[in-house]
Amino acid sequence: MGDSRYTGKDNVRLRDDGMAVVILDQSLLPGRTEYLEAETPEEMYEAIKTLRVRGAPAIGIFAAYCMAALAEREIAAFGGKGGGRKNSGHDGLFADDASGAAEFMDVMKKHGEYLKSSRPTAVNLAWAVDRTLEAAGRALKEAAETTAAAAAAEAVRREALSIHEEDIAMCRAISEHGLSLINSGDGILTHCNAGPLATSRYGTALGPIILGTERGMRFRVYADETRPLLQGARLTAYELSQAGVDVTLICDNMASAVMKNGWIQACFVGCDRVAANGDTANKIGTSGVAVLAKHYGIPFYVLGPTSTIDLACPSGDEIPIELRPPEEIKEKFFTEPVALPEVRCYNPAFDVTDHSLITAIVTENGICRPPFDESLRAAVGRRK
Repeated sequence: MGDSRYTGKDNVRLRDDGMAVVILDQSLLPGRTEYLEAETPEEMYEAIKTLRVRGAPAIGIFAAYCMAALAEREIAAFGGKGGGRKNSGHDGLFADDASGAAEFMDVMKKHGEYLKSSRPTAVNLAWAVDRTLEAAGRALKEAAETTAAAAAAEAVRREALSIHEEDIAMCRAISEHGLSLINSGDGILTHCNAGPLATSRYGTALGPIILGTERGMRFRVYADETRPLLQGARLTAYELSQAGVDVTLICDNMASAVMKNGWIQACFVGCDRVAANGDTANKIGTSGVAVLAKHYGIPFYVLGPTSTIDLACPSGDEIPIELRPPEEIKEKFFTEPVALPEVRCYNPAFDVTDHSLITAIVTENGICRPPFDESLRAAVGRRK
């Protein structure tokens, strides 16, 4: 672990030896900028569960790199032809034959299921894990028996790198499309965090703002603090300030006031899962912002890659919503608890914004407008 000034790049990456994933620990920002290395499945699970890495695209990139690192560690523990698999987390042997390759896949599938269980709402997590496993499966079919497991591990690594590279390109494309929706001088309200920390490079919801600022445009951003974990205060305000953007932090219950004052011309939010009909799961409080925007006649835009679109999910009613510990409401960030121990808490991590409240969904393949069941399907169809 080491300290480094945050540059907006490489907040998630594969360690040079390929056997661990290096992440910027978002749970410590903005007070401390520290990177940590996740080597074991348990460390990787904990990093996702405790929000050391967060943001749907970033979780997907992290999960893909985790699968690559775990595959590399499995192969490194292989003792060669006929060798045993010792201290590898299971009791089997990876023989240099079809049965050994099949066992390698079984072990990797178990790792994948374990990682996927860390957070249920963001679709990118399962998407990335499954994509690396599919790449491994294809490699097994093509490789000779004596090199099958190693070939599969290499395929997982290549697929993880591809997922990261694609996300960088997607964020740039989303930023370009989103920038076409706003003008220099606009006031923009954000909720939670969907910048480089949550994705790669420019980010999604913050991408147009950062890209426009680089081109000399000026925006006034009002960042919801985003209770109870304060992603807006700790992360969005931090990223925008570092990027030279005029950012004002507000409490979540102040959104109506700034809208009524005429200070907001657009709302930009990210997404963790988009159902086939356009219903969108995002950080808790997002749906309330959308309701307010509708009342004040302000465009409400959702920005995210097509990998967050789940066409197998008909509507938001089918999106699983993660419930988190009550301590996050009563104790986190406070020197003393703000409620009695016996007071119950309801702490969903996400809510679902009805598609009727969304002006448009911005993807790397263009801007999707109602009817979303048609435009989203078309955007996914153009995905490479």
